Amino acid sequence: MFNISKKSMQWGEETLTLETGKVARQADGSVIATYGETSVMANVTFAKEQKPGQDFFPLTVHYNEKYYAAGKIPGGFFKREARPTEKETLTSRLIDRPIRPLFVPGFKNEVLVICTVLSHDLVNDPDVVAMIAASAALTLSGAPFMGPIAGCRVGYVDGEYVLNPEVEDMHDLRSNPEQRLDLVVAGTKDAVMMVESEAYELTEAEMLGAVTFAHEQIQPVIDLIIDLAEEAAKEPFEFTPPDYADLYAAVKAAGEEKMRAAYAITDKQERVAAVGEAREAIRATLSEEQLEDENLGSAFKKLESMVLRGDVVQNGRRIDGRATNEVRDIVAETSILPRTHGSALFTRGETQGLVITTLGTGDDEQMIDALQGTYRSNFLLHYNFPPYSVGEVGRFGPPGRREIGHGKLAWRALQAVLPPATDFPYTIRLVSEITESNGSSSMASVCGGSLSMMDAGVPLKSAVAGVAMGLVLEDDGSYAILTDILGDEDHLGDMDFKVAGTENGITSLQMDIKVAGITPEIMEKALAQAKDGRMHILGEMNKALSETAEFSVHAPRIETMNVPTDKIREVIGSGGKVIREIVEVSGAKVDINDDGVVKIASPNAEAIKKAYDMIHSIVAEPEEGKIYKGKVVKIVDFGAFVNFFGKRDGLVHVSQIENRRLNHPSDVLKEGQEVWVKLLGFDDRGKVRLSMKVVDQETGEEAKKEEAAE
Repeated sequence: MFNISKKSMQWGEETLTLETGKVARQADGSVIATYGETSVMANVTFAKEQKPGQDFFPLTVHYNEKYYAAGKIPGGFFKREARPTEKETLTSRLIDRPIRPLFVPGFKNEVLVICTVLSHDLVNDPDVVAMIAASAALTLSGAPFMGPIAGCRVGYVDGEYVLNPEVEDMHDLRSNPEQRLDLVVAGTKDAVMMVESEAYELTEAEMLGAVTFAHEQIQPVIDLIIDLAEEAAKEPFEFTPPDYADLYAAVKAAGEEKMRAAYAITDKQERVAAVGEAREAIRATLSEEQLEDENLGSAFKKLESMVLRGDVVQNGRRIDGRATNEVRDIVAETSILPRTHGSALFTRGETQGLVITTLGTGDDEQMIDALQGTYRSNFLLHYNFPPYSVGEVGRFGPPGRREIGHGKLAWRALQAVLPPATDFPYTIRLVSEITESNGSSSMASVCGGSLSMMDAGVPLKSAVAGVAMGLVLEDDGSYAILTDILGDEDHLGDMDFKVAGTENGITSLQMDIKVAGITPEIMEKALAQAKDGRMHILGEMNKALSETAEFSVHAPRIETMNVPTDKIREVIGSGGKVIREIVEVSGAKVDINDDGVVKIASPNAEAIKKAYDMIHSIVAEPEEGKIYKGKVVKIVDFGAFVNFFGKRDGLVHVSQIENRRLNHPSDVLKEGQEVWVKLLGFDDRGKVRLSMKVVDQETGEEAKKEEAAE
């Protein structure tokens, strides 16, 4: 009934197994990849005909995690997996980016890739396993896919690269100082296709070494996929790339001069309008048959690409007149909004980001329900890209995959310089509103985010800047590396290479390559040129930070204190009674975790002090010889009981009330009266001994010896 093919190999610390032929047999390609005890099923289907008028490649990748994979039931009311989580969206993009350029040019049939996490051992991250499964399924499907690819994760500990480190080690690099890198690389046999990373100020050489190490480690996985395909692949789908040479020749003859003139305009809006006019002029010269040709869009793109790329490589001239290593003009401003905790406006050419910082308490942390467990995040970055930022009318609504991906890239770049939560116990939320865009708004979010947090008084380890690099690589091997690319250079170029970091090193690297042939030498040069660009941008940002920013008066103040873990129950009280009373009486927010770390937050310093004193009185022990202010709670024949330290009472013996003989304590005391007492010590049974007569009851200071002896 089943025609099962199965291949296995030892890869790093675990066994990698690829299996097909048993499950989802009606899909064009189906593979279950298992690494350790993490299993992901990838299913591929593709349309056998192109939709009429289709002018782009409709590839869709969905990665979805099933909670049963980790033996969990989803949280919330519905108890069912619903909208994609951030991790699912980011992993879908992670798989899409390296496989998209590898389909045969001109193939525009719809392709659907669905990756489902079936089992998760809480050790091996399913994202890389899903990428391998998707590549294997595509290779088996018969689709015109020029793979396979493979991917792996790389860590960096004590100067050594680590293949596929455990999930726990990579969950939060800030809490694991030994681990300095979380890098995912995907590539073919001959070339790296995609890089995604967050790092702790690694040098360019260390990052390049990690990419090279990863490319070496994926080679046996590619061989394993090929072995499986030789046994189980379907017949290749018959597809002949469209031949539109005659159409392109007509388009080029009619409009090359007009297109060159349009791309000579440096202003984006004017250039876009001129390109549109050039296209219309070309259309006016074409026959009706040529206008209806579905390859017309490809012919236009080829002409634009030829114009842009030729000028860059041959003449070193870019469409806005800059040199290949030149960054656009930068204006950096802070404190531009009056009521926010921190704000910055970062403008680089025609790209602009308005970034706002909000500081919150522990109550504002984001709770994330993931396969590996529920955890909290105290650093949030949300990126918004409205249609007006590019002068267009379009959809406006919840963030799409692009917004989530760009926001996460900026998050990765900035997280490495955040202060430890023990030193700065705030929840930090950044919102990047992209108000203009013409190339690398994610890097503008990094620069603006760094400025905005500094404006809010967040003690970052250092400022972070980011720059987007591009590449034009010709068939004869000639190439040009571009610093701070424009949108058109990204669209018509061969590489999008984003590097962010501090003066000391790289904190994030993202690379997408559209062609094979990117050599280590080209990558090394691109990294070096990116470093020069980053240093220039940091210098411009420093001009906006000439003075130390003051902490916003509108932000909450937070003070932390540590209490013994055996005292936590006393601070909380039965049913939370004590901590609610502290909050009500002081007016401050109080949060306590299982380790005994207490965070007290309020814009009012007096409220924080009051809550601090109330908690301190519960958890601290009274000190012998110290003077306290107390209240008489009970009078008996032999003395008075005084509440002097939190809920702790002590006895003032009748002989210790005054420096004279009293018939009864009630002669001078009454219940509810406030008095000053000194802690003399503890008797053999641990009872507290207090004295009033050794303290001046008016000043609260210790009485002179002669006064006490009278």
